[in-house]
Amino acid sequence: MNSKLFAFVLLTISATGLHPVEAADVSVIIKNFDYSPMELNIAAGTMVVWKNLDGEPHTIASVDGMFRSPALDQNDSYSFTFNRPGVFKYICSIHPKMKATITVK
Repeated sequence: MNSKLFAFVLLTISATGLHPVEAADVSVIIKNFDYSPMELNIAAGTMVVWKNLDGEPHTIASVDGMFRSPALDQNDSYSFTFNRPGVFKYICSIHPKMKATITVK
């Protein structure tokens, strides 16, 4: 983008009160043997960060094999960036009753 066009875009954004949209990190907390939130809707390009607050280890393992964390001890984190649209179900491979879904638009 040339500098004049870039300046025009910035002025237009400022004048209209619009803000550029950027993908932001989203957090999922693991606590009481549950993911919170259990359902998440995000835009493509968003990084999701899981943090385990339980005293027991947990994992984040997608059902389709797209991502898998190591066992996370208490206060450990794992992140993954979702670059393509779809519905991604995941579980804790240690405690398979723990289930959640991420929908990427």
